[in-house]
Amino acid sequence: MEEKATEKIKILYVDDEENNLQAFKATFRRDYKIFLAISAVEARKILEEEEIEIIITDQRMPEETGVEFLESIIPIYKDPIRILLTGYTDIQAVIDAINKGQVYHYLTKPWEEDYLRTVIKNAYEIFTLRRENEKLTEALLKANEQLEFLLRQNLLS
Repeated sequence: MEEKATEKIKILYVDDEENNLQAFKATFRRDYKIFLAISAVEARKILEEEEIEIIITDQRMPEETGVEFLESIIPIYKDPIRILLTGYTDIQAVIDAINKGQVYHYLTKPWEEDYLRTVIKNAYEIFTLRRENEKLTEALLKANEQLEFLLRQNLLS
């Protein structure tokens, strides 16, 4: 994979199983900047400290499901692209993930490395496009305000 000129993509991986966290980090640490959280509480602490671009979370966790966690952070952290991971094919979890947690992609465990890499790459492209879209919208609004100001100036003279 080609190295980005700036920083590596920042990924937060949330899972209540330590061995899954370590396996994920071992697999992807060379290509991405990985942050690990063993609970939703720990994940929120990381989100307060770091500008995370992609969140991958397990669905089945003891205190809070992945969907509940993702849904709860939307008001504060709307930008990260969300990926839900589960060892179970629970159709209601999939529906909730898409509707409530604004999940971009749903994967089953165990994840397949190459496929997950492709999902991460595509998720980051969406993240980047959304950021660029926000910048262009801001620039357009600013230009519009300046035009309206100039129009008012001409109407007043």
